[in-house]
Amino acid sequence: MHDADNQRRLISEMTLAEKASLMSGENFWNTKSLDRLGVPAIMLTDGPHGLRKQGGAADHLGLHASLPATCFPPAATLASSWSPALVERVGTALGAEAAAADVSVLLGPGLNIKRNPLGGRSFEYFSEDPLLSGSMAAAMIRGIQSQGVAASAKHFAVNSQETHRMSIDEVVDERALHETYLEGFRIAVTQGQPWTVMSSYNKVNGTYANENHALLTTILLENWGFDGLVVTDWGGNNDRVAGLRAGNALEMPSTDGVTDAEIVAAVESGELDEAVLDARVGELLTLIERTRSAREPGATADLNAHHALATDAARRSAVLLRNEGATLPLTPDHGPVAVIGDFAATPRYQGAGSSLVNPTRVDDALGALRASALDVVGYEPGFHRRDKPSARLRRRAVDLARRAQTVVLFLGLDESAEAEAVDRAHLRLAHNQLELVRDLVALDARIVVVLAGGAPVELPFAEDVDAILHGYLGGQGGGAAIAELLTGVANPAGRLAETLPLTYADVPSSEDFGRTEATSEHRESIYLGYRYYDKVGAPVRYPFGHGLSYTTFEHRDLVATDAGVRVTVTNTGDREGTETVQVYIENPGEARGEFRAARELRGFAQVTLAPGESAEVAIAYAEHAFGVYDPVAGAWRTVAGDYGVLVGASSRDIRDRATVTVAGETGVGGEPMRVQHYLDGHVERVVTADFEELLGREVPPSTWDRSAPLTRDDIVAQTQGRGGFASLLHGLITTTSAALMALGRPHASNNVRFALDLPFRSIARMSGGRVDDAMLDGLLTMVNGRFWRGARHTFTAWRAHRRAARGSRRTGGASPAEATPITTTPLSPAPKEG
Repeated sequence: MHDADNQRRLISEMTLAEKASLMSGENFWNTKSLDRLGVPAIMLTDGPHGLRKQGGAADHLGLHASLPATCFPPAATLASSWSPALVERVGTALGAEAAAADVSVLLGPGLNIKRNPLGGRSFEYFSEDPLLSGSMAAAMIRGIQSQGVAASAKHFAVNSQETHRMSIDEVVDERALHETYLEGFRIAVTQGQPWTVMSSYNKVNGTYANENHALLTTILLENWGFDGLVVTDWGGNNDRVAGLRAGNALEMPSTDGVTDAEIVAAVESGELDEAVLDARVGELLTLIERTRSAREPGATADLNAHHALATDAARRSAVLLRNEGATLPLTPDHGPVAVIGDFAATPRYQGAGSSLVNPTRVDDALGALRASALDVVGYEPGFHRRDKPSARLRRRAVDLARRAQTVVLFLGLDESAEAEAVDRAHLRLAHNQLELVRDLVALDARIVVVLAGGAPVELPFAEDVDAILHGYLGGQGGGAAIAELLTGVANPAGRLAETLPLTYADVPSSEDFGRTEATSEHRESIYLGYRYYDKVGAPVRYPFGHGLSYTTFEHRDLVATDAGVRVTVTNTGDREGTETVQVYIENPGEARGEFRAARELRGFAQVTLAPGESAEVAIAYAEHAFGVYDPVAGAWRTVAGDYGVLVGASSRDIRDRATVTVAGETGVGGEPMRVQHYLDGHVERVVTADFEELLGREVPPSTWDRSAPLTRDDIVAQTQGRGGFASLLHGLITTTSAALMALGRPHASNNVRFALDLPFRSIARMSGGRVDDAMLDGLLTMVNGRFWRGARHTFTAWRAHRRAARGSRRTGGASPAEATPITTTPLSPAPKEG
């Protein structure tokens, strides 16, 4: 495996069954080995902000405990640092911990675009902007792989919602696909050079991402030069042979040899060219070779240093949203301080699901504030998590606040509000938190709000409080970081990586996000996040890129060329601070109402300055800074014109501007756009006919065909309303989920509900050999209204399967593909990657 010739020789010595066996996992986390030929197994495991290596029972949604590891702030938090250098340091630490645990592939970073703030997995993704997302992801990849551990850029591509994520068809036009959803991945692949990419569960314009030749071969391999391996999301295979042909190599986890046998049969029948299989095997062998150093003994990780890094990352990523009258930082001169809010003592520091980390320690803000020089006169939780009302808790909090001159109020999203596999139901904070705010702002005290959560929330009280510090999800050191920022030990430097809207109704995709069944129509096209709000001039609570400091900065002497800008930044305040200089390119045809965003982020840089200090900052434009994707040509095109170059502190806080003339093409994209809403940006008014005009085709049905019988490719959620056993099955899952939530077990509740989005085929493939296709067919007969016939079929198939299993154990029989025996994995109700 040391060079191409040796690799080809090794593959030539493998049997067809052996090659097929390497294309799926040995168990939940490991690939198969071929001891005869010296091919070792390697381990892949979560996750993107901390190692989640399970020492016992395996699952993919955080159901079972994992070994202790550093819990760094997740991507939503790290993105607010706007510091690729910091993120690369975090990646290096993640890689070190993975290598110390004998893990070869770390399943991250996640970099899907945040299309809608209700996305349940928003905490795990960086931004609504592809340049920021791709830059941060590339930095993390470089850091992880510097330790000999492979990163896995995920989820490729257009994984925009959790609802029905394993079957949903993301219907998106070519401009939006390339300019918004793929551009971050392009940056991550070309600048980070990941050794693996993970395909997403969903379909993209009718074809499963894992079987999408245009995505995996034409774009990823040929256009971007990717030279690594594509791995499925856990349980994300639909058609194994189609996936291999499209460019997917490794299916995870084990399918007990079922899909290995499908590969063998396809080669033997001529359906699959064995050369394609050889190429995929070669990609796995290359990955094994690249990660060789991660499996060498002696690797260690300094967990104390990593905790300090996690704290620093949280400190540099928190965003000061509001600071009226210089309320912050707090000093002993502010008088008695009351700390209120359950999150102060029990921090919400990470998301839920496959990325759930077992931290080595967790700092809380309450303890850190009590240890500071502030006069903390008391603490009250003020509310129950999960919105359980309590007049007693609210009354005790108000009574405490009356004894203080300043109230530090910790609010946020609890563990049930955002998680993998479940989209959020609304954008507001819990009612009991809002009621507490209402009572406290009526008092004669300064109110400082500290927010926790991985995604935007509505802030109707923003103008009624004195300061708001958004800590996002701070990881295990977030509590100490928040205390340092509140007391001025550190100066806030974070900037929003996403827009905070006034209300959810202002979001362009709010009308139908997560509410459809078979498809998700991206009617807003390129207009999401600040690209939409700035195009139509809609008011927002806080704009993209916004963030305050305890000092002030001046931008001057802007010089712009067609390659980049230089600008002088001066710290005009009285303390050291870090400024993030943002460069936006303004579309030259904006006055004519062209089908382009008003302005787009095309570069950024940070500079740390002492009081009175100045520095010249040079920023090169990103690739495609003056371009659009031309669907007719199937390529990016530079558009000629006079472009505005804007330098500022957010997409709406522009400090200086210049104009550059760019040579390029005119008439890009064929026929001019005729739909007015795509010209003026008011995509909230787009109707089906408008979207079809943009797509150039009819949209597929958005609802399930309830008259058709359910098949292996349908999902369990489609049993709803069918009556009989189907409705019973659906009701059992939803009732169990609701009961667990009522018992205060949100993680377990969400994981049970995840079963609704499983395709029926996954029941067999993810069962560790406990369920075969014959038993699955019996189950489908039962849910399709023929209960007793299906039950008899299932029972007969179960008995035959059990006899065959006993016979195989007695004789030491081979797997269906006659490959290396496969270790089965426990039945998991929530199989899923990271």
